[in-house]
Amino acid sequence: MLAGVNLLIAVGAIIMILGFLGCCGAAKESRCMLMLFFVALLLILILQIVGGVLGAVNKSKVESTFELALSTMVESLQSTTGEYKDFQEEFKQFERKNKCCGLVNGTKDWGQNFKPSSKICQCEAEDQSSDLCIKYQSEYIYKKPCGEVIMQQVKDSLVIIMGIAFGLAVVEV
Repeated sequence: MLAGVNLLIAVGAIIMILGFLGCCGAAKESRCMLMLFFVALLLILILQIVGGVLGAVNKSKVESTFELALSTMVESLQSTTGEYKDFQEEFKQFERKNKCCGLVNGTKDWGQNFKPSSKICQCEAEDQSSDLCIKYQSEYIYKKPCGEVIMQQVKDSLVIIMGIAFGLAVVEV
């Protein structure tokens, strides 16, 4: 996550410098500065198009990498040391909000932490008669893994991000 923040700061700084270069070039009517400004904007446009195409072409690789990350996060759910207690509490709230259970394999992902009294994956009363829940150890739990919910949110976001990138590229042309 820290790398993403640093990348955004670097991109912002580069865009600020380019804006300053274009402004000074226009004010001083310097062909050299304006040409550098044009070339830099052209490179940014090309990078946006390449990034969008690579994102669209490698969509399956993004999905497989994401699934690998989900399977490693299962270890955090199964931890009984208390090291991941905050993550586990937040994930319980995510489960309730999105009506799902576990990351990949439902209750198995929680390992020894799953107890009916812990209210992990427990269906709300109004959902118990729907297709969302199944009966498990005398309790109703959500049957859909949260990995599917997260993956769908990522896919929806990728489509939006690619649309915005291509839309900006069209406007820049």
